[in-house]
This record gives sequence, structure tokens and C-alpha cells, in this order.
Amino acid sequence: MNSLVNSLIERIDQVLLGKDRQVRLALACLLAKGHLLIEDLPGMGKTTLAQCLAAVLGLKYDRVQFTSDLLPADILGVSIFDKTLNAFSFHPGPVFTQVLLADEINRTTPKTQSALLEAMEEGQVTIDGETRVLPKPFFVIATQNPIHQSGTFPLPESQLDRFLMKITLGYPGAAFERLLLKGVDPRGLLKSMEAQITVPQLMQLQQQVEKVVVSDAVIDYLQRLVECTRRDSLFTYGLSPRGAMAWLRAAKAWAFIHGRDYVVPEDLQTVLSAVVGHRIHGRDKIELMLDHLLSRVDVMA
Repeated sequence: MNSLVNSLIERIDQVLLGKDRQVRLALACLLAKGHLLIEDLPGMGKTTLAQCLAAVLGLKYDRVQFTSDLLPADILGVSIFDKTLNAFSFHPGPVFTQVLLADEINRTTPKTQSALLEAMEEGQVTIDGETRVLPKPFFVIATQNPIHQSGTFPLPESQLDRFLMKITLGYPGAAFERLLLKGVDPRGLLKSMEAQITVPQLMQLQQQVEKVVVSDAVIDYLQRLVECTRRDSLFTYGLSPRGAMAWLRAAKAWAFIHGRDYVVPEDLQTVLSAVVGHRIHGRDKIELMLDHLLSRVDVMA
């Protein structure tokens, strides 16, 4: 199975030049059955990453451009009265897919943002009092512009917590940007990209991630880290139990894609920023707070 994971990473790397770490984090997020939030400036490849993941995984893909006038029904679907049947007929929205790209999610109002809460947490939506199950796997990739840009509505904490990871792609390296400037556009590969894996194989990988072993020593280390966020005065409030479980799931997925069936402390440290950074607040910049956390808590008790 590791050869399969490596082939997925290599294929995506051909399109997302110089973003191997971000590609691995995105894939780990999916294998951990989470959802991914990408925050960056326009034109940095956020949409390309979502399209590439859907293509190599062979999953049904849909995209919603979030705008200020978007309504929940535009995402979930709506019931329309059919005169021929003399009954209401449900027309499913774009949420009924396997990979949903919520593009620029923070450009719509909180009411519309909240339409995804049940879908992301429960894998289902309730419309007109009827619960409808979403396809499996169901993976939301949301993009957002930095919150200081005009016309944005910051995601509330409850919405942020639904995302297992939040990552930033960043500017390309000089060598890769030079290729782009010379006319080498790897996005053209998307048109001919074929699925590298079947849905049953993907779900099997997700099941194997759940079986990755976590020793008592690693759990002890995780608990000390979480406790530090709750007691250290640098943090406004600490990590929740759900946040702690998300951290461990991500670490297990990171270990798995690197060929291990067990978690080591470095796995927790590596995914720290992506999993914890959007879940905590404090008196300093997030990067400094996370560095402070790792420096305060020893790996060994």
C-alpha cells in the first residue's frame, strides 16, 4: 500500500511544483477522514490542489464559488413542487459529491457558511426535516483569502473546528516560478490525469490509518502538550478533547504515508501547526505560541 501512496504523491507533485510537504499534509488529511482548509492569497494554486486530488483519486468532484449572495439552498439543494407528480421533488445541491471545493468560503455570510456544519461532522444533511446521507468518502477542501482582505466574513470557531487541517501553500521557489514564467504550466496535466486508485482502495487506506499503533508513551506526550495549552498563560484557551483527537488522527495518517504503522513524537510535532494552529488563540503570534509549546513540554516525562 505504501507504493500506492507514493505514486499518488508523485503524481500530484508533478502539478503542484515544489509543494511536497503541503501535498503530503493534504493527503494525510484525507486519509484521516478529515477536511482541509487552505488559506492563501489568490493565484497560489489552492484550486489546482483540490482538482488534482480529485483527479488522481478518481472521486466525483464539484466546486462552489462562495459569494456574499450565496444561500444555503445553493449548496444543499432544494425541494421544488412538481405539478405532474403533484408532489415536491428534491433537487440535490453540489454538496452531494465526494470532493467538494468550497472556494473562497469566507466571502459568504455566516448563515451560508454554517450550511456545511452538519455535512462535515456527520456526513449527512437535513433538509425540510428529512436527513439525506452524503456519498463516501466525503472530503471538503475549502479555500479562503486572508481575513484582512476586504469583503470577507471570518469563519467562527465552530466552523474552523470542523477542519482537521489548515495549511498555506505559499509562494513557489525561484526555480519553480521560473518554469512558470517560461511557459511551463503543469496544470495542463490535469486534463489527461487518470485515477491512480479506486474508491475501495482509498477506503481501505483510511481503515489502515485507523489501525496505526499509538504507544502509551506517545499518548502521554500528547496529553502533556494539550494540558500545556490549557494551563499556560500564553494561551487564551486550551485545545478541546476533539482537537486532541484530531491531532492524533493526523499524526497517525502522517506516520502511515511515511511507511510506518506506529506513531512517534515527531509525527505529532510535524502536524502541529496544520492541526492546532487554527484551534487556539493567545497573546502572541501562532507560530511563536506553537514553538513555545514544543519548547515547554519534553518528549519524555
